[in-house]
Amino acid sequence: MGIAADIIIIVIAALFGALIAQRLRQPLILGYILAGIAIGPYTAGVTVQDIHQIELLAEIGVALLLFALGLEFSHNELKPVRKVALIGTPIQILLTMGLGFGLGRFFGWPPGESLWFGALISLSSTMVLLKTLMNQGWMGTLSSRVMIGMLIVQDLAVVPLMIILPQLSDPAAGLHMLGLAALKSALFLLLMFYLGTRLLPRVLAYIAGWNSRELFILTITAIGLGIGYATFLFGLSFAFGAFVAGMVLSESDYGHQALSDIIPLRDIFGLLFFTSVGMLLDIDFLLAHWGTVLFMVLLVSLGKGVIFAGITRLFGYSNVVPIAVAFGLFQVGEFSFVLARVGLETNSIGKDMYSFVLATAVISMVATPFVSGLTTPLYKLKKRLFRHEALQTANIPEQGLKEHVIIAGGGRVGQHIAHILKQIDVPFVLIELNHQRKEECKAAGLPVIFGDVSQPVVLEAAAVSRARLLLITIPSILTTQAIVKLVHQHQPGLHVVARAEGQEQMKTLYDTGVYMVVLPELEAGLEIARQALMHLQVPVTLIQGYTDTVRRQLYAPIYNSHYDYHLLSQLDKAKDLLEISWLTIPADSPLLGRTIKETAIRTRTGASLVAVIHDGQFSPNPTIDYRFAENDMVAVIGNGEQREAFKTLAEG
Repeated sequence: MGIAADIIIIVIAALFGALIAQRLRQPLILGYILAGIAIGPYTAGVTVQDIHQIELLAEIGVALLLFALGLEFSHNELKPVRKVALIGTPIQILLTMGLGFGLGRFFGWPPGESLWFGALISLSSTMVLLKTLMNQGWMGTLSSRVMIGMLIVQDLAVVPLMIILPQLSDPAAGLHMLGLAALKSALFLLLMFYLGTRLLPRVLAYIAGWNSRELFILTITAIGLGIGYATFLFGLSFAFGAFVAGMVLSESDYGHQALSDIIPLRDIFGLLFFTSVGMLLDIDFLLAHWGTVLFMVLLVSLGKGVIFAGITRLFGYSNVVPIAVAFGLFQVGEFSFVLARVGLETNSIGKDMYSFVLATAVISMVATPFVSGLTTPLYKLKKRLFRHEALQTANIPEQGLKEHVIIAGGGRVGQHIAHILKQIDVPFVLIELNHQRKEECKAAGLPVIFGDVSQPVVLEAAAVSRARLLLITIPSILTTQAIVKLVHQHQPGLHVVARAEGQEQMKTLYDTGVYMVVLPELEAGLEIARQALMHLQVPVTLIQGYTDTVRRQLYAPIYNSHYDYHLLSQLDKAKDLLEISWLTIPADSPLLGRTIKETAIRTRTGASLVAVIHDGQFSPNPTIDYRFAENDMVAVIGNGEQREAFKTLAEG
């Protein structure tokens, strides 16, 4: 069957590798690489026969990877951390290349290979980091935003590195070739962004008009690979053209649909690429140099960690952020494989160097979840050793904090609560770890402390011992549990109100000692249901009874024990039951010419007339001698049945 048999072997092996990786909670690409090692020429058993042909197909995988990267590129993701991402990341890449060059020379490698080694280790793994952040519940934190912003710029840096590094193999001709490549790249970019932004959206709009998803997917694939092949004929990288095509399409109205359609195809060809990466790993070389490989992994990890921590600290990030970034981005990434393949194909690096880099990358990727998990305990140790580290605060009252409310989290929910408390003159302080949100609170004049509320020094700065209440708006249950445990150590009697994502989390938080747990999804669902039932003209009393029953069952611990909460619920119920309705008096109304006293509205309907608009004049609380006229607009208050009875009376 030739290459068809090889592809079948690769897909089946990749499936088993992916299952193992999923079971071990690792990214699937590690499973693909292990599958490639198992069916490669350096191991016994089933072996792919025509590796060269698979490598050619894998080039399509590289192009689609970069095509999807271009489609995913978003300026919005870089805005909150644009300085450290756009300026700090290039500095990090250059420093890491210097580190790799020094390590290469220390191990006796030639200058060219040492420079390539530095470039290869300068990139970190987006796939591994995202998987780790999601598993550890760190998504959405300031640390995760900094890391993702730096990873985006790292991934973008792959393209110029693929163009520049091969030219440096021949120093004599390198500058000439590099200048020519830069000129070609500039011309191609100008042509693409001029014609692409005008032509490609029109083509996609025309294709989308046929309402054929199959034709749309085919068009997207043809654009990505076709432009990539055009750049290859132009003397540039095939993958570079695909990346630029993705960036151009990302700005169109069809960018999101194009990305969703291309992802399955990208993943299939990406499977071929990462499997072919594993096929080239020489197991004998790895076994013969395992000590050197582990030593190199340690040196690279420590060196990159120090560089990342220093860069983030240099750009003004403090507390846990430098530690989290260092422990999250120390590994060597998947795009290093793409760059290493380019080096291998251009004879810039040898197979031994390739195997060395691949082994270093795989080991560092596997270690990432475990190393990243050390962030919290190490940060706690840092806090114990440096108790007097200054915290950033803003708008704290001169007299200090006393009998106040502590709001943990300065996001949308926290800021809404803060504005309400500010309007009714209740003292409060916000605690926020996200630098951008802290600046938002500061600009709004809200008292805020920049720090991690799960740390003792931050709670001391918030005067937790003198607080009346703690509100936790952070959605992570693990963070909430840590905060509650620490707070109760400082002030056991302090009431804590927190949010939860479901009844299981609600029960867990009550067991932890939380005073009141709120379910945002429940409240949103009840309000949507209430509006729908009112639209369907279901009696208000039935709607209110249903919502009260649901809340009473779920919020039983507070509802049954706290009189004020029960009273507030009753007032809310009265507000919903006693609504105001406006009605225009028609020309044939039996009320015309009669006074409010004569019509006995309150006695006959139970509703109360609270306002009248006559000839454009608004009259609140009209007297009993007021006579109704045609086209008067009257406002009555009462429950649904009472307001309906008045409507019937007015319309005859």
